[in-house]
Amino acid sequence: MERNVPTEVRNPKSGVRICRAVGASARARVWLGAALLCLGLTESARAALQFDVFIGYGGQPTGFDGVVREAGWFPVAIEVQNDGPPFNAVFELSSSQMGGGQTRRIVVELPTDTRKRVVIPAFAGSAAYSTWDVRLVDERGKVRAEKTGLRPRGLSWSSILLGATSRTFGGLPRLPELKNNNNRSPMQPLVARLPAEQFPDTAIALESLDAIYLNSEKALELKVNQAAALLAWLHEGGHLIIGVEQPSDLNATPWLRPLLPCELGGVGSLKSSREIIQWLSVGDTQDVDPYRSGQRGNQRNRTAAASRPAVPVAYPAGWLAPDAEFEQVEFPVATGTLRDGQTVLASQGTPLIISARRGRGQITVLTFSPEREPFRSWKNREWFWAKLLEVPPGWFGPEYLNPYGGMSVDGVFGAMIDSRQVRKLPVQWLLLLLVVYLLVIGPVDQYCLKRANKQMLTWLTFPVYVALFSLLIYYIGYKLRAGETEWNELHLVDILPHGETAEWRGRTYASVYSPVNARYKVVGEQPQATLRGEFMGSYGGGQDASRADVLQRDKGFAADISVPVWTSQLFVSDWMQSGDYPFTATVVPQGRNWQVTVQNRLGRELRDLRLVVRDRVYTLGSLSPNQSSTFTVEQTGMLLRDFVMQNGNQFTLAAQSRQHAFGDNTSRWLDLNSAHLTAVSFISQVANTGPYPNPRGFVCPAGLDLTPVVERGDAVLLAWDAGHAPDNGSMNRFKTARSHRDTLLRLAVPVGQTNKL
Repeated sequence: MERNVPTEVRNPKSGVRICRAVGASARARVWLGAALLCLGLTESARAALQFDVFIGYGGQPTGFDGVVREAGWFPVAIEVQNDGPPFNAVFELSSSQMGGGQTRRIVVELPTDTRKRVVIPAFAGSAAYSTWDVRLVDERGKVRAEKTGLRPRGLSWSSILLGATSRTFGGLPRLPELKNNNNRSPMQPLVARLPAEQFPDTAIALESLDAIYLNSEKALELKVNQAAALLAWLHEGGHLIIGVEQPSDLNATPWLRPLLPCELGGVGSLKSSREIIQWLSVGDTQDVDPYRSGQRGNQRNRTAAASRPAVPVAYPAGWLAPDAEFEQVEFPVATGTLRDGQTVLASQGTPLIISARRGRGQITVLTFSPEREPFRSWKNREWFWAKLLEVPPGWFGPEYLNPYGGMSVDGVFGAMIDSRQVRKLPVQWLLLLLVVYLLVIGPVDQYCLKRANKQMLTWLTFPVYVALFSLLIYYIGYKLRAGETEWNELHLVDILPHGETAEWRGRTYASVYSPVNARYKVVGEQPQATLRGEFMGSYGGGQDASRADVLQRDKGFAADISVPVWTSQLFVSDWMQSGDYPFTATVVPQGRNWQVTVQNRLGRELRDLRLVVRDRVYTLGSLSPNQSSTFTVEQTGMLLRDFVMQNGNQFTLAAQSRQHAFGDNTSRWLDLNSAHLTAVSFISQVANTGPYPNPRGFVCPAGLDLTPVVERGDAVLLAWDAGHAPDNGSMNRFKTARSHRDTLLRLAVPVGQTNKL
């Protein structure tokens, strides 16, 4: 029985309360209540905010399973559930990459009881070694949640990455493993799952993908912005593979139905046959070079002339596993009529794979579902997907595939627009200055003090020599590098036909020279725009050599870039926007000649028009404002490879020279002209040419190299718009003493057709 304890103790004489006594059970109840209250507050705080981060393609909340490609953009999806009070949130994304890096921010309102998801495009320099930190900060600067040290899986820039929006997790495509590379190798071709709810809503964040598999049932779940991003990616050069569950899925998807190369309405059934297995072995099984050129749609580094038809890849019959069960099972097939597509594979006269071009890209329709039986358990399923993606058979041979690339193409653009105010001290002068310094503090000092019999004064003369030489070095540096603020812009704009309007895919290379330590304001006003620093390439350690704070907006970005004193920094803005055609063109063969009709729709002259068709380059000249002209050229122009060798033989030396603090001033710069820009537009032809060969080639983002466009038979027209920037193109928002801007417009034209698609 609990003993009663008085609740109060008073002085018996004065009656004043001395203390209040509490029983043991009462004290226990108080402490228990306090503990429960603290626990409840803690759990409430935890439940008030749920914070998940998905790094890269196929990322999980832990951030370790996503895939990012070297020298490419990728999505960072951030999802937050706020069950607490409302507040204005700032998501901060930063990288621990060496040599520089950027902090990206996006502002989001978080009302109570809401779940929001945002996607931030990020650029991977050295994908294999960088880690990422994501923080959720409120309006008072307090960190409410964070995920640090996230390290996604890195993929080499020259490998293959397939994104898959499948109906089920078990229906994901699979690719064969490389024989002599472990399964964690950066060269291992990968498949990344893209759930519909995590599908990026900007085409820039999709550019690291070589192809996307989309189940027709999941196509219905894509939102308007996601579908628009997918279409822009496709027309820019992507490969979209559609797996058909039911024809009604396609007919109920308004953005997808007009895109298809066929019209499907019925459903039949077929029995698996040897035709499907034999298709895997039809084509070129001898791949002399197991490396691709690193560009989407050009998985094989072809050395044959571009005018020759490309032979599809194939795999030796000895690599394929016998599967008697597969040949005995019936499966449903969607049936219909062809529009403008080609039948790639048919069984018993029924098309199974239909393909067609869309812009610079390709769409492939599988009239069956590869996620259902018998394909789901087919023993050769991996080789089926490898052939769709044209993975070179040489990748699966005895050679070890080296994942490391070469120089960055950013260095070539930087050498063209870098400020000439910054000069280097030649190495021989540096060595001479060092020799003089050693002579002065050594033999000369000893000789002079000995003649004066004041050897003890060396404690005074030595600091004087150090101070004088320090002033001399500062003076030399000032004379070599002091100058005025300078801003130079180069816009490389691809005009992607899309009916009566066009999509402008731009890359703005901006070089800023600063005579002081300063931060400068730059803004991207395009609907889709983001900013990155110069990628130094694998030879430069995969660094992002510049620093910036980037605020991503609903449309575009605003950034503060940091430039150290007496240095020139390169920044790159990737952007997309819709617009009118700056010019249109048709290319028609006429016997041994080409007839080229170009209409200039701008109010200014277009200079140095060049046509690249088949494997040759033709110079057309200039075109007056708002004028149309027809050019007739003989099919005996300069070979494309010879043209690139002639104009690009100094690219490697210039890119290397930019990474050295000392050296020759003449080798670090390239003339900014249309010939050099035409050569860099076909940068994969530069490898192993010139007096300074670059055996690994140049690392460049997908879509920059137009070699795949010419190899598939299209023509490319390049026009030089000197002294001008596209509408909303210039990023500069600060005063400069010197500035210059130029634009190269690039348009792919199907031979014998108008450029409007």
